[in-house]
This record gives sequence, C-alpha cells and structure tokens, in this order.
Amino acid sequence: MDSFVKFTNQSQGRDRLFRATQYACMLLRYLLENKAGKEKLVLKLKRVESNMSSGRKLFRLGNVVHAIEASKKAVDLSDAFSCYCLTAANLNRVIYFTCDTILWVRSVGLVSNINKEKWRHRATRYYFYSLLLNIAVDFYVVLRGIKKVAKHVKHMDTDADMERRPDTKLNFLLPTGLGDFLFMLYLSLKNNPPVLLDIIKNTCDLFSPLDRLEIYQTNQGLIGISGLISSIVGILTVAKPPLKLKH
Repeated sequence: MDSFVKFTNQSQGRDRLFRATQYACMLLRYLLENKAGKEKLVLKLKRVESNMSSGRKLFRLGNVVHAIEASKKAVDLSDAFSCYCLTAANLNRVIYFTCDTILWVRSVGLVSNINKEKWRHRATRYYFYSLLLNIAVDFYVVLRGIKKVAKHVKHMDTDADMERRPDTKLNFLLPTGLGDFLFMLYLSLKNNPPVLLDIIKNTCDLFSPLDRLEIYQTNQGLIGISGLISSIVGILTVAKPPLKLKH
C-alpha cells in the first residue's frame, strides 16, 4: 500500500495511470462499438477516455520545464551520437509540450481563436520526431551492447566456457552469422532490461502519431492496445526506477 501511495503521489505516476485507463477505454470501445445493445456503454467509455485525456493535459503543464532541463543534461553527454539525438529529442518534446499547453488553454475556454486541428497536428509531429530520435538512441545502445558481448564471446576459448552458453543451439538452427547475431542480441537485451522496455514503449507509442499524421493509418483497436502496453511499461519504470533507461 505504501508503494502505491508513493507511486500515485508522483505526477508521472498519476499520468501513467490516467494514460493506461484512457487507452484501455479506447480498446474496449473499439471491441464493443459494433455490438448491439452496447451503445450506452460505448458512450460511457468514450466519456471516460476523453476525461482521462483532459486530465493528462493538466498533469503535463510543467513538462516544458522538465524537457528543457533534460535538453541541458543531454548536451553534457560524452557520447556524441547520444548527445545529438537526445538533445534534439528533448527539444522536440519542448515544442510538443508547448503545443499541448496551447491546446489545453483552448480546451478550458481561456482562448477561443486557436485552430485546434492545426496545433494538434503540430504537437503530434514533434512528438513523432522525439520518438524517432529516442528509438535511434535505443538501437544505438543495443548495438554497443552487442559489441561488448561480441568481445566477451571472442575470449571464450575453452570448451567449458562454451558449455556455459545456454543458447548456442541457435547456431545449429540458423545460418552462422544470423545465429551469432541473435545470440549476442539476446545476451545484450538480457543484460540491459531497461533498453528492452524502452524499445517496447517507444515502438508502441509510434502507432498513434503514425495514424494521426496519416503516415500509416490503422484502427483504434491497435492504437488502444499499443498505448496500453506502453502505459504498463511506463508504470513499471516509474514504480521501479532501476528499470528506467539512463544515459
């Protein structure tokens, strides 16, 4: 119970719970909308989904400052690729959260002469850019991990060492080069769960902006389940900080 209280006391924790609820409602609404007699339930789910989305906008009001601070920290990273990509990703997040704040101001009626669709499209575009840059960093981290594993495997000269590799059977099931690569990829991700979770989260998050930007149009069901998976991963990383990818 103490862990739950601590989790919900964090703005990120509340945002993740609201987000999980929002996408769960979207998924359920998609599954029920064509079934007879479920019209009222579908309307309730749509109302809850909308309320969760509005609540999340309120939680994100201060995220512009957090994104600016993250950009400053990224500039100081020693690795050039991570420095450039993460700085650019966080600057895109600054623009995204600024657009999101403008949309919130319009939604509560403080300003009315704002083109909602125009600003939503801008917000989605910069959110999409930040995701792509973060995914690039994720795969860069994976490649570095594979290189480390390759160096370690190279020094495993004795038969006893080879016997301690439980997945070397892959080499007999697949072409040698592919088998070795998959084995090293497996070890790399096994040794770094945070990067695996980050890849899952960022990849799942891609479906919504891809659909809104009409790059790859899908349906509310896929967006709902991918958003729900991403939200669950987000809840895990907030509840268990060691699972959050650090650069």
